[in-house]
Amino acid sequence: MEKVVGVVGLGIMGGSMAKNLLAAGFRVVGFDVAEAAKKAFTDRGGELASSPKEVADKVDIVILSLPSVAVLDEVTSGQNGLPSSSKKGLIALEMSTMPLDAKTRAHDALKAKGQTLMDCPVSGTGAQAAVKDLVVFGSGAEADYKKVMHVLEGMSRRQVYVGPFGNGSKIKFLANHLVTIHNVAAAEAFAYGQKAGLDPKLIYDVLQDSAGSSRMFQIRGPQMVAARYDNVTATNKTHLKDLSIINGYAQEVHCPVPLFAAAAQYYYAAYEQGAADLDTAAVCMIAERLAGINRGDGRGGK
Repeated sequence: MEKVVGVVGLGIMGGSMAKNLLAAGFRVVGFDVAEAAKKAFTDRGGELASSPKEVADKVDIVILSLPSVAVLDEVTSGQNGLPSSSKKGLIALEMSTMPLDAKTRAHDALKAKGQTLMDCPVSGTGAQAAVKDLVVFGSGAEADYKKVMHVLEGMSRRQVYVGPFGNGSKIKFLANHLVTIHNVAAAEAFAYGQKAGLDPKLIYDVLQDSAGSSRMFQIRGPQMVAARYDNVTATNKTHLKDLSIINGYAQEVHCPVPLFAAAAQYYYAAYEQGAADLDTAAVCMIAERLAGINRGDGRGGK
């Protein structure tokens, strides 16, 4: 039986998911508006569609990896969106970080047309996605989750069913809450160590396998050692969207998050100091500047 899946959104994350699915033997039908993303996809053997509707016409399962609520709305309710296809029984896996009310709106739009949206965000950076090092938080009907497991296994290292629709996003908010804090903690440690006269490479080599380490220290530490943040896995600009979503949901459930709020300031500072399109590891550059350390602009310049 042919393994076939659609991917709408072929950027850093979606493009990597498509690459890994192709490597796993899937026929992948994809759509994106960006020429570079489309070329990278077809160069790897992907089959390009002209719209989300055409993707839905050709597959039974489609991954959505989208940059904004506006794009999600367009894909799930627009003129050439998934529901405009005559395909009934389509299962769409929404894998982006979005406000829960936006995903619920998309869920209802597809349901009205006999299609299903599952809330399945992933934990992992773009660099992790490239090597299939993602964890999927799957939520929705358990029977539907079982139907899509083979797809999830083709693009991630771990898949976890977390319950009814929406639980995936709630877990993802917690994951990004921790990522936000751990990334800044790593940055401050590098600044602190340098002020103490230690070489950044020594700091990384010793601490990356210590009790004080974290996945963010391990993954983004090499960028912090090199003071180069232009090999982007997730931009500060994009992360500001995540900060807003996480903070908004914390307010909705009336949960104080003071440590998260403090860590968030580094990302706002990075955005305003010219690092909007650099990797979020550039918060290390901000921590260093606060400590009076200047190792350049994060791009190899001064």
